[in-house]
Amino acid sequence: MEIAEIRSLVEKLSNAHGISGFESPVAKIIKEEVAPYVDEVRTDAMGNLVAVKKGDDFSIMLAAHMDEIGLMVQYVDEHGFIRFVAIGGWFNPVLVSQRVLLHGEKGTVPGVLGMKPPHVMSEEDRKKPVSLADMFIDVGATSPEEVEALGITIGTPITIDREFVPLAGTCVTGKAFDNRAGCVMLIGALREMQTKHTVYAVFTVQEEVGLKGAKTSSFALNPDVAIATDVTIPGDSPGIERRKAPVFMGKGPVVVAVSASGRGHIADPRIVSWLTKTGKKFGIPVQVEIGDGGNTDASAINFERGGIPSVPVSVPARYIHSPVEVIDLKDLQAGISLLAKAVATKPKLN
Repeated sequence: MEIAEIRSLVEKLSNAHGISGFESPVAKIIKEEVAPYVDEVRTDAMGNLVAVKKGDDFSIMLAAHMDEIGLMVQYVDEHGFIRFVAIGGWFNPVLVSQRVLLHGEKGTVPGVLGMKPPHVMSEEDRKKPVSLADMFIDVGATSPEEVEALGITIGTPITIDREFVPLAGTCVTGKAFDNRAGCVMLIGALREMQTKHTVYAVFTVQEEVGLKGAKTSSFALNPDVAIATDVTIPGDSPGIERRKAPVFMGKGPVVVAVSASGRGHIADPRIVSWLTKTGKKFGIPVQVEIGDGGNTDASAINFERGGIPSVPVSVPARYIHSPVEVIDLKDLQAGISLLAKAVATKPKLN
């Protein structure tokens, strides 16, 4: 895919809204994008979108989670201020003073995340870590009845109100690149691949809250091997020790050989070799990571059935789990090429 096509698709998916458990708006876009390139598209009971390219008896699962981290309405106080819980892993200070969108029964309602102003904080308050319990959402209502009239109820999902913006060169910023960038990698690979093998392209749900969609879909499909696309932290911005994040934006996709120091996932060396050799053969830049943090759908897939050989292929992304994630589209382009070329072959498993 050309960079302009990739940019357009990243923008479309980044600007879409779908927290864990509420991914259907994202799935609708993806279904329209992949349908012309596959033999079958279906949605399973969990909500995973499964696109199938039919081939021989050797099957490859490509997984990309659709969900983004977000919030959910928990309680509305007597003055119409909304309390919430986090859905997925937020770093609390990131949320302060953000605009949000509440996806209610009558449509989308804008709001702002507020907390006690610093002007009236005590010195003790200023020193405390930022807590979700100190925050609330203001939609301009003055009572629970006004909030309800807007279509907002307990359990209403909430996303950050932030849109995609191009930066210098081929870099872009937006929300939910984790993991809409991985979804784009998978969509692009489906467009470009030519393979005799069966490919299950699975756009999974609820990764951010426990890798749930990957567990159920991989159990049902029982592929021979699996690749999970996601994002990973590069070590090329200030404050990050290079040895802990020795991968860089602009230098290609990342094959994650070890996640969370092995507590999360240790990729089968045969799968790692398959991908790195593919990259070398076709002149595609590939980085390899031994990570001490993070986890992906590959971990859940690896433990299903009798054990499914799996590996993450990630796009370097700065400031993940924030509304201003940054990626280089060249890495995404190279990741698309890597997946498309790899599935034309198969790893040596015996």
